[in-house]
Amino acid sequence: MLNRRLLPAAAVAALLAMAGATLVMAARQGLANANQQLVAARSERAQAREQLARIAQEEQEVRERAELYRRLVDLKIVGAERRLEWTESLARIREQRQLAELRYQIAPRKLLQSQPGKPGTVDSYASTMKIELGLLHEGDLLRFLEDLRASGNAYYAVKQCSIARSAPAAPGATLAPRLRVACEIDLITIQDGGART
Repeated sequence: MLNRRLLPAAAVAALLAMAGATLVMAARQGLANANQQLVAARSERAQAREQLARIAQEEQEVRERAELYRRLVDLKIVGAERRLEWTESLARIREQRQLAELRYQIAPRKLLQSQPGKPGTVDSYASTMKIELGLLHEGDLLRFLEDLRASGNAYYAVKQCSIARSAPAAPGATLAPRLRVACEIDLITIQDGGART
């Protein structure tokens, strides 16, 4: 009789034990799934951080390149040659510095370098300018070159300059040039092939 009374309790206890075991297994499986999700979320977060860092670095590079491009545009180095501006700058420098003699000749431009880029190829060109000056002293040459570089319109790269004493001035001449200067200067411009019209 005692067995019959314990039988329902034993059955309930067995059911409860099975339910408890099932709950423990389900909890372990849920914990394992949660851990997997946590690892996946951490991995995604790490990838997102790396991607964000790359984007920030690329953005900084774009800003730096845009600033460099803006400075080149401001200096009028980017774009077509500005031969008229070059000659006007020379005339202005001659007048401001009161140079007695100034002759120049600008050769046709030639391709220096071509770099592939986006949206098109970026080409660097040089036009060699030969200048002959009559100056009073060497300092005038340095000021002339400084004025030329400050005028913008191209990047001025001095290839060579030679200075020679000129013949003695005639008696009675006051401010005759005492030096003959001959220079070769490359006027460098950059043109973006994708920006051509």
